[in-house]
Amino acid sequence: MKMQKSLVVSLLAATLLVACGGTKVAVDTNANAADAPVDVTTAPAIVEQIPTYFEATGNLASDEATDVAPNIAGKIVEVNFDVGSYVEKGSVLVRLDQGDARIRIEQAEAAVAQAQRNEGTAIAAVRQAQVRLGVKDGESFDIETFSQVKSVRANLALAERELARSERLLESGDVSRSAVDQRRATRDALLGQLDEARSNAAVAVKAISSAQAQAAAARAAVVSAQAQLDQAKKSLADTVIYAPISGYISDRIADPGEYISPSAPNAKIATIVRTSTLRMRIDVPEQSIGKVAEGQGISLQVSAYPDRNFAGTVTRILPSLNAQARTMTVEADVPNTDGLLKPGQFATVRITQSAPTNAVMVPKSAVRTEGDVSRVFVIKDGAAHERLVQLGTEENDLIQIKQNLTEGESVATSNVGSLYDGVLVRVSGP
Repeated sequence: MKMQKSLVVSLLAATLLVACGGTKVAVDTNANAADAPVDVTTAPAIVEQIPTYFEATGNLASDEATDVAPNIAGKIVEVNFDVGSYVEKGSVLVRLDQGDARIRIEQAEAAVAQAQRNEGTAIAAVRQAQVRLGVKDGESFDIETFSQVKSVRANLALAERELARSERLLESGDVSRSAVDQRRATRDALLGQLDEARSNAAVAVKAISSAQAQAAAARAAVVSAQAQLDQAKKSLADTVIYAPISGYISDRIADPGEYISPSAPNAKIATIVRTSTLRMRIDVPEQSIGKVAEGQGISLQVSAYPDRNFAGTVTRILPSLNAQARTMTVEADVPNTDGLLKPGQFATVRITQSAPTNAVMVPKSAVRTEGDVSRVFVIKDGAAHERLVQLGTEENDLIQIKQNLTEGESVATSNVGSLYDGVLVRVSGP
């Protein structure tokens, strides 16, 4: 029994000795690890001039959106787009049946041909009437120059001279009264003929005027028929509906076989949204109105791309405020060539101010952020000293430190996750 107790005591003592020895080794190992310096690289905090910003919020909207509608009624025979597809300006969206339009063109062409024939007939009548009077287009006509009038007037002048001579001879008894009466009758007859000749000339002049009026009516008929033909051709062209702008299809209301009409309450067949440039509608608080002007640059961020900034330019400022919200709406054009931004997105905006400001900047790799807390480690006298900081503007690979750091102080830029306040460090590299 005593031998067994001694054996148990010996075993317990050995166990305790081993345990105590192991604990000492572990403690020594941890102590050595704690004393080992952390290898870091460093960079000095520098002061740079950075743009100052005024922050606001806003929404993105399409630069241009248009509803596409038909100009004529017809049955759809072809649709070349769908929702979400991109279309170029001038590309064919829809084709309508062309049967009715082609029939109207044939009818209009026949009407034009008939009107042109009628015009030719009327012009020929004008020329014939002009030849009769010996006048040309644009010339005025004097009835007294009409050939028949001139001939009768010449005969009348001769008859009047003969009558005058006979009357003188009658007084001397050289001719008889019957001879005088005969010459007077001849003169009177010629007066009648002169009136008739003048009337004939007037009728010829009136014939020219009438023929010209008919020719003018015929020309007007040709113009009207040609207008009908042009309208028929336009109707044929309108059976093909083109994209008025380049952009993405946001709405489609068109299917093959469907009959559409511009007189329908909602005649649109599609909505095209242009997104190559977006409009940023920014709500500027009343107290900050003086900080915004046309031509200022903006930088915006959206939640879909938190690590990316998008640039734009203030282009329009509305003239009045929202009386309830006490804000002024400002619009900025934002290039969107890669199509990442979408109309309707909410964005945080920074509007660049004119005067830059001095800022303490460090490499982004020098900052360790955990939750809402950011810190840097200043390397001094071979140790790391923790500084809680507030971050500001990012410029390329640098970030602004708004407080608790001064120009020239050296900060760790590597192994930042392994550092804590007071830990020994070994600086390597530049």
